[in-house]
Amino acid sequence: MMRPAFFPLAAALAVLLCLPAAQAGPLRERLSAGRGESPATEAGLPAGSRVLRDQPYGADRAQRMDVFIPPDAQGAPVVFMVHGGGWRRGDKAHGRVVDNKVAHWLPAGAIVVSVNYRMLPEADVPTQRDDVAAALTKAQSLALSWGGDPSRFVLMGHSAGAHLVALLAAAPPAGVQSWRAVVLLDSGALDVPRLMAERHAPLFDRAFGKDPAFWAATSPRHRLSGPTPPWLAVCSSRRSQACDQVDAFAQRVRDTGGRIEVLPLDLSHGDINEGLGRPGEYTARVDAFLDSAGMWRSPAR
Repeated sequence: MMRPAFFPLAAALAVLLCLPAAQAGPLRERLSAGRGESPATEAGLPAGSRVLRDQPYGADRAQRMDVFIPPDAQGAPVVFMVHGGGWRRGDKAHGRVVDNKVAHWLPAGAIVVSVNYRMLPEADVPTQRDDVAAALTKAQSLALSWGGDPSRFVLMGHSAGAHLVALLAAAPPAGVQSWRAVVLLDSGALDVPRLMAERHAPLFDRAFGKDPAFWAATSPRHRLSGPTPPWLAVCSSRRSQACDQVDAFAQRVRDTGGRIEVLPLDLSHGDINEGLGRPGEYTARVDAFLDSAGMWRSPAR
């Protein structure tokens, strides 16, 4: 398929105009109500919000998470966010990672958790996946104390963080409770053997090395063996390799009986991360997916 190369503004508008209109739902209703009832503080959060910084989930100083809690949270859904950075850098507190997401979902009544993990070269990719799993397990165990619902977690990650979230969700380790949905923000590493067989950036060599057995062990597509909660995979149409990776992974999800939505956008890799939470069709499309996955509905008793 030909991808747009000219007139980037016009192409961006065309992609957004082609997105299916988001349906009104519980999230839209909460956002509308929240804008009228929750004035922003100087920090940009609804009045009465709490921020718990550097909450530990392990002994290492990198094993920390920040928790953003809306006022009067009770049975709140939880957005669990994992940053990117090529498996070597990045931070849970970077503005591109959290600012717009917190500004969007806290007024709607959702808790947002942003996670750090150990990095290359000290910690390899499986160790990083284990860190994310440990953070998720800890967050699920603490959710009730925050006013959250441990059964209504949304797993989300950008770039390398999206790969780690996908790797965890494809084959969850023992101790991790179920979740409602997964949102992958422009991961370029969902079918790792295919990626490593193609021309690729050096950062992937540093993460995955030269061993085909390691490639398969760290490949979400190859680890996925059965149906899971639903997925939304966003990719930058400016990065054909990233969208090819998403397409290959999506086929595997469907082959194993799962549900996945694919959302290519004419946005940069960074803007796919930073732009989520800003008003517009992109954020509305993610909200509609989360509504369809039951983010705002308590489980049947």
